[in-house]
Amino acid sequence: MYRIAIGLLALSSNLALAAPAAVPPAKQVLVDRVLAKMPLEQVGLQMLQRPVAESLRQARVVLEGRVAPDKQEAALKDIGTEVAKFYEAEAPAVKASTAETVKTTVAPLLAERFSEDELKQLAAILESPVRAKFEALAPDIQKALGEAVARANGPRVNPKLTELQTRIGLRLRAAAAQ
Repeated sequence: MYRIAIGLLALSSNLALAAPAAVPPAKQVLVDRVLAKMPLEQVGLQMLQRPVAESLRQARVVLEGRVAPDKQEAALKDIGTEVAKFYEAEAPAVKASTAETVKTTVAPLLAERFSEDELKQLAAILESPVRAKFEALAPDIQKALGEAVARANGPRVNPKLTELQTRIGLRLRAAAAQ
């Protein structure tokens, strides 16, 4: 019974640490102003673009090595259409997920690490001494957001990315067989 009580105490302590503190409304307004000036929605889109661009690059390499030059352009255009469809289908969800994740990861970081006065200066930005403090926080923001976006989108996007790579492979084989 003593172990259970200790375990519950430890669990409740961890939950207390994990739960974000309530942010006063005035401070939340300042956090929102700061977030509005940060291009964080691009983090998720860049994470989606990297593997898609790599798939396209690999397709070009394969086409150059295995497909007659006169057929490469048509095959690459066909693959480009697949890539564009994939990106158009996934980008809105990734962007929305990133925006939501910013609210749950970056906003608490800002609220926790900056006072209301500092957030006012940061929102105003220009030549504030807070700027250096904010820039020092940028790697933590990017890391936290990147990890959260990967967790939020990886299980959904990775299988579809594998399917895209399979479709590209089929098109490459079809182009090489012609």
